Amino acid sequence: MKKIFTVASVLVLLGSLLSSCTKNFQEINTDPNSTPNVLPQQLLAPALVSVLNYNMQRNRNFNNELMQVTVNISDAEGQVFRYDFRSNWADYLYNGWYQELSNFKDLYRIAGGELNNNKSYMGISLICQSWIYSMLTDTYGDVPYFQSNLARDSAIYEPAFTRQKEIYLDLFKRLEEANALLSTGTAIVASSDPVYGGNVARWRKFGNSLYLRLLLRASGKADVSADCIAKIKEMVDIKSSSYPIMASNDESAILRWTGAGPYVSPYLTVREQDFRTPGIASFFIDHLVAWNDPRIDIPTYGVNGINRWAIAPYQGAFLGVPSGYSPGSNPGKKSYFYSTTSTSTLMTEPLTGMIMNYAELKFILAEAAAKGWISGQAGTYYNDGALSSILLWLPNWPGSINDFLVAADIQWNEQATLDAKMERIHLQKYYALFLTDLQQWFEYRRTGHPMLPKEPGLRNNGVMPARMTYPVYVQSTNPTNYRTAVAAQGPDLISTPVWWQKP
Repeated sequence: MKKIFTVASVLVLLGSLLSSCTKNFQEINTDPNSTPNVLPQQLLAPALVSVLNYNMQRNRNFNNELMQVTVNISDAEGQVFRYDFRSNWADYLYNGWYQELSNFKDLYRIAGGELNNNKSYMGISLICQSWIYSMLTDTYGDVPYFQSNLARDSAIYEPAFTRQKEIYLDLFKRLEEANALLSTGTAIVASSDPVYGGNVARWRKFGNSLYLRLLLRASGKADVSADCIAKIKEMVDIKSSSYPIMASNDESAILRWTGAGPYVSPYLTVREQDFRTPGIASFFIDHLVAWNDPRIDIPTYGVNGINRWAIAPYQGAFLGVPSGYSPGSNPGKKSYFYSTTSTSTLMTEPLTGMIMNYAELKFILAEAAAKGWISGQAGTYYNDGALSSILLWLPNWPGSINDFLVAADIQWNEQATLDAKMERIHLQKYYALFLTDLQQWFEYRRTGHPMLPKEPGLRNNGVMPARMTYPVYVQSTNPTNYRTAVAAQGPDLISTPVWWQKP
């Protein structure tokens, strides 16, 4: 009996202790100096940094290899520069981009809640979502869109794939909404914004410039072409005050790496010996040499003995490697990107956090003007784009853009055919898009410009890959919707064109 009483007493004591431990638990364990609710300003910068990490890594080892910027000299299988890459290349961007979409969607939801009600953060979120979704669909084709990122809130674990056309049309709606939300000018926390330092007007200009990029990309499709062209004209000519766009290099969308805190370039995670391993491709370097381009002029514009794009000369000259060379021919590496972190190289370069720059916008307008869609002279837009591309890297360049273009024999020729004009625009645009995620690849697939040399060592029948395949795990985790997507779009191969590439 005594033992039973003792046990009972212990149980009562434990119960009272547990009660006292849990009483006011939430209040006791809440930091009075911080908020228990996530704020919009806490979400923006980490998500932007993360997306650029994914973009920059694949720009370096995928886009640059396909687009003859670099050549990872090897005769092994699975070399991207030979149009030969393994299916596991697909996972990295697919997983990373969808992960960050969740964060940007949380930003939109939290910014629109009663506690915050900040229309600018909502608009910025929509722009960033549109940016990521556009890269996803341009890389893979049809992808989960309307049902993506809903596992947590709606228990949708096997999202349906949306056709690329429908994705584009909805992206246009998102960017319209973003333009309207940002027109209110609601202030945001400057320190939360590593791209524009809290300048909402510049985010609005970037959103509309991105809108023009996507309208142009879809403009070749007969079923939407008229609407895309009309919208471009409306934005540029008819209602330009309602759709402000970037007006200078200062308004370029670039996350400038400072080297402090979270703003450390992802290139610094690459081993120095790995960074300098790929050789510069002949196509990329030969034009710059022929033009006497100031971006690689060591004696005049070098920084600590290294030119602005940090390309190492080979035996006193800039020499490249032919991309797609025949296996066994052993061309040998010549010029390459410097990798020392003790001075200014691309590993420490602030401008590598490229999202969209002003020069790209000028070349978008040059193409639209050359095709007669907007007013203004295509040659003027072309010259402005070429100048802006140089000044972004060399703000104090003292040269004349007209003199530079004439001396390089790349001046605008109004009497040329449209195809020749497209080649001229897109050759300059190719250099303006240097370091901008996969945009060189996307634009080449859309236009066939600039004309890249074809060496005999290329795979895929010598045809530029049209897409990445879906990650292998999607076939087992979302089998029904995967099969539906493949049936609609075509075989899950790198040779299957996406919607805007098809006639």
